[in-house]
Order: sequence, then structure tokens, then C-alpha cells
Amino acid sequence: MSDKFSTVVIANGECPTHPIALELLHNARNIVCCDGAVRHLEQLHAVPTAIVGDGDSISEENRVKYAKFLVNLDKSEEYNDLTKAFNYCEANGFHTVAIVGGCGLREDHTLANISLLMGYAERFEVIMVTNYGIFTPILKTHTFQSHQGDAVSVFSFTPKTPLTFHGLKYPVNNRCFNHLWEGSLNEALADKFTAELHDEGRILVYQAFKKENS
Repeated sequence: MSDKFSTVVIANGECPTHPIALELLHNARNIVCCDGAVRHLEQLHAVPTAIVGDGDSISEENRVKYAKFLVNLDKSEEYNDLTKAFNYCEANGFHTVAIVGGCGLREDHTLANISLLMGYAERFEVIMVTNYGIFTPILKTHTFQSHQGDAVSVFSFTPKTPLTFHGLKYPVNNRCFNHLWEGSLNEALADKFTAELHDEGRILVYQAFKKENS
């Protein structure tokens, strides 16, 4: 996975600690850091390509320490810092992006960041890696690598899109989901599963990491 996503965006949430998130970060060619996440850089032993945002979440000490990485800070209140990071990525031709630090600490920020994934998916190949799992937005039929027993949830943002699941414990055949919860709490049966879209759609797939003692 680490060789697929050349750019990592560090968002201002819970500091990344899961090995997959750290592997992505340490193998990234480009690290775009939201200004509030600068506090994580030293712990992560990460050197940013750029620090973006509105500048209101970075301490004066870190503003001086990382001055050479600060790009034109966008004071606009129309977009959050994560979207400003993606605008920077697009302007610089970074189109395969993994987000870390996008969840945790504040539920409203977590929900906002997750909801933005579908919009990013129209412009980027993107995933969000948390300390507990991976969110992958898809716009067409997609097959995922997995392990038997992996927890999987599928959230449909287009209720009129019929879905079929292959390789999941609880079968779904040509069904539309009117509520986000309807495709949640499923389970992989083998080393891969497929979310089949029978029409254009906006679907978010979550794969939970296995617990260490499970």
C-alpha cells in the first residue's frame, strides 16, 4: 500500500500510531501537513513538504521552527484546512493521497473530514487511514483485499444506487441503502471482497484493523 500513495496529508486529529499509517508516512514522497498537525511532526520524525491551512492553529514557536515549509496560508473560512491541503495537492500534481490524523479528538471534525472523502474521490485516488481502520471512497465497482473475519462496513451516499456485495458474510443483492447504517457491520469471508455498483454512486467502505489480541 505504501508504494501506491505517494503523498500523505497529516490532518489535525489524533496523532497517527498504527503501523500502516506510519509506513505510509515514512515512505511518502510528499508530506502535506495541516497547520494544526505541526505539533505531531517531531513525534512522527516527519519532515513536511509543505504546511498549509489558515495559520490559526500553529504555535508561534512552531511557526518560526517550520517557517521554510509554510506555503501561502489561506485565511478563507469557506473551506477547512484538510480541503486546503487537497487544493495544494491538486495544484502541485499530487493525485494519490493518503490522509492520516483525520479522526479523533473532536467528533465534529471527524465527521466533517470523513464526509469530505467522497468529494475528494472525484479528483484523487484517496484513502483515510486512522488508528483503527481504513476508509476508502469509491465511485464504481471495486474489489478490496482483506482477511477472513475482517470487519467491513459499506456506507452509501447515493440511496438510488443498487449495490451487490460479493465475499461478505451478510449478502446484499441489487439493494439500495436509504440510511447510512444499513450496510454497516459486515464481515469478510476470505482474502478479498467486492462492492458492486449497478449504477453511478458514491460509496464509502470502511475496513477495521484487526485487534492485536484477536
